[in-house]
Amino acid sequence: MNISRLKALLGATALTIVAASAAQAGGFSRGTADTDILYEQGNFNLRTSVTVVSPHREYTVNPYPDGTGYDYADTYVIPSAAVKFKIFDQLSCAGTVSMPYGGGVTYRPGGNGTLLKLEEDFTVMEYGATCAFRYELGKGRISFLGGAFIENVDYNLVGANGARVVDLKDTDIGWRAGIAYEIPEIALRAQLMYRSGTDVGASGTTAITGTPIVLPAAGFAELPQSVELKLQSGIAPGWLAYGSIKWTDWSVNEKLVLVLDNRSPANAAASTRIDTYNWQDGWTVTGGIGHSFSDSVAGTVFATWDRGVSTGWDLHTDTYTVGTGVSLKDKIGGELRAGLGVSYLTAGEETKYGPLNRAVGNDWAFAFSGGYSVKW
Repeated sequence: MNISRLKALLGATALTIVAASAAQAGGFSRGTADTDILYEQGNFNLRTSVTVVSPHREYTVNPYPDGTGYDYADTYVIPSAAVKFKIFDQLSCAGTVSMPYGGGVTYRPGGNGTLLKLEEDFTVMEYGATCAFRYELGKGRISFLGGAFIENVDYNLVGANGARVVDLKDTDIGWRAGIAYEIPEIALRAQLMYRSGTDVGASGTTAITGTPIVLPAAGFAELPQSVELKLQSGIAPGWLAYGSIKWTDWSVNEKLVLVLDNRSPANAAASTRIDTYNWQDGWTVTGGIGHSFSDSVAGTVFATWDRGVSTGWDLHTDTYTVGTGVSLKDKIGGELRAGLGVSYLTAGEETKYGPLNRAVGNDWAFAFSGGYSVKW
């Protein structure tokens, strides 16, 4: 196996997996912390990327005032950054920035749902630190990974046909741990990584549009734990096969509880509104092949299936994604990467609301990624 011809390929592989996950519809999943940088050679490594995802989702059945025949899913941007320092030969540590979860919708005037929503969005930004301790084992090496992260949650809602604005924020702490085995000679790596869940207890305000009324508000939900197995191996000179299986504990996300007036227990009870999810766990399966065309050019193609999590309470259905990516090494030691993913979003319908059930048809999403990395 010509390892030098695989180096560019590995970077393209990492990028296109980001593009694949970015277009998933399972739950609120978006990006993943780039802890794979811990395996890169070099004393100092920096890797950044931006993924733009443009989903298209239309109601085919909608009894609410906003009706059918328009795209209500917002386009969003996923940033990612990672920097790795080699402390000594056996220990490396990395700092990462990512957006693991998010969601955004914009409805027509008239509003949607019992809260008559016009806009609703939330983002979760993760700031993490992860270290890997490795030692030689047989022909390869084993690594133990562990770290912690801080999540910043930002939730915004425009409801009551624009008469009510809700702004909530929260900060939570979680952790990750994993184990990996590598045989660099054949570009083989197997990694199992666990990421903890977090409990969201956000606080903020509810403002009544056109009045000076601003009330204390709160929101409560749970974000899931996950376990992911990643595999890759060289299969011929200049060729790499890779894949992953990820389980996400979306069944903990039973509901979002909004308290629109938190001044007293009585006010809280009277103003509580609940978005019901009752999701099932998510499964994501990815597989791909990469090829290094030269020491500076590599490409890859991949496919992903993401199981929908809905159980009749909403419209998060199965997603199928195919994509491609390219990696180009420049003459100053950097690497430029680009990726494209196209997702097929399957049709689905609600079943729990009787005459108020909504439905969506088969739709599409497109993801575009670009990034750059350097090392010393």
